[in-house]
Amino acid sequence: MISYAPLWKTMEENKETTYTLITKHGINPRTINNLKHNKSITLYTLERLCQILHCQAEDIVLFIPDKEN
Repeated sequence: MISYAPLWKTMEENKETTYTLITKHGINPRTINNLKHNKSITLYTLERLCQILHCQAEDIVLFIPDKEN
């Protein structure tokens, strides 16, 4: 499972909002929707977010292994 929980904290620390990601940095609103719903994004988008927020991938996304039954 993918979680973007670290992203929201990183954005807050960098004083960025979803609005500024869309208007200032050109991130597609559909991508923002995917982030809000823990859906997949491209590695290109992950790289852009890292550049915008001056951070590493682990500051944006958290991979949670599925529990085996």
